[in-house]
Amino acid sequence: MSDPLTALTEAGVSIWLDDLSRQRLTDGSLARLVRDQHVRGVTTNPTIFAKAITGSDLYTDQIRDLSLRRVDVDTALRELTSHDVRCACDVLRPVYDATDGIDGRVSIEVDPRLAHDTDRTIAEAHALWWLVDRPNLFIKIPAAKQGLPAITACLASGISINVTLIFSLTRYAEVVDAFLDGLEQARGNGHHLAGIASVASFFVSRVDTEVDARLDKIGSEAATGLRGRAAIANARLAYQHHEQILDSPRWQALARAGARPQRPLWASTGVKDPAYDDTRYVTGLVAPGVVNTMPEATLRAVADHADIRPDTVRLGYDDARAVLGELAGLGIGYDDVVTTLETDGVAKFDASWDHLGNQLAHTMTATTGR
Repeated sequence: MSDPLTALTEAGVSIWLDDLSRQRLTDGSLARLVRDQHVRGVTTNPTIFAKAITGSDLYTDQIRDLSLRRVDVDTALRELTSHDVRCACDVLRPVYDATDGIDGRVSIEVDPRLAHDTDRTIAEAHALWWLVDRPNLFIKIPAAKQGLPAITACLASGISINVTLIFSLTRYAEVVDAFLDGLEQARGNGHHLAGIASVASFFVSRVDTEVDARLDKIGSEAATGLRGRAAIANARLAYQHHEQILDSPRWQALARAGARPQRPLWASTGVKDPAYDDTRYVTGLVAPGVVNTMPEATLRAVADHADIRPDTVRLGYDDARAVLGELAGLGIGYDDVVTTLETDGVAKFDASWDHLGNQLAHTMTATTGR
């Protein structure tokens, strides 16, 4: 097919943009991507917002008003980010309506510094849900151990959740259990299950970055041959678990009550190693019923030259298991890799949020002298 984005969509992959800024909203670029490039959703994170807010003067007036109101920095951050997400929800609302609520979603993340505090994560998720006040919103909650009961509690109260920073197959299985627990409680609480959505964001490229660094230290021919293979193998086995859940009696009971599956979402799909093809984390992860959220550079690369073949995930299960087995044989511990990635992932978002808060505090003081 001459249009790779059309081919990807027809293969069952929902294309989302991993970026948001007020510039995209005011100049119409987000709307054009939705109209012309098959974009059906948007994800954000603290790093994206840090880049957007510190790199544009479109926030100046709102920041000045927040400063004059003597709003604290955390509240100001919530106001600034929720404004952009609310507007993006409105841009995507026609997609949400046309897909009966499956797509057209925009994600906003709870303060990542709360990742290890269950009660405060729940409270923050409720605050963002009420503040944005759009049905096509996703609240992002990190898949740290303490985040799992928060995911269940929020789903049980009818909030749609994007579970983020998933690296390990074990953690993914725990996330799926938290999702099922949440829907079962939501049903008991009288919520309409068809109105509650969720995605599980399984991070991809960072796995190769970490594993490849360990392979390079080994330096053998066998190690070199495994470079760039861990991330896709890991994600493929996550999808296999997703399929197994869909066949389970527990899920079938929820489906009969109107529930919709928690879709796997491939995150961190921008290629970091220039030696690799720049569309590998898209073309290698094609499967029905998944989301691939891409930075715009990856989206453009896919549109320009990706070779989209259907169902590349399910055709690769045996190879995926073999790759993880070979890595273990070289002494690369899977559990250590994914634990490192989860810890670093939360820390990086913490650092972005802290940096943004410090920059915002300085700007608020500079604009009003207060």
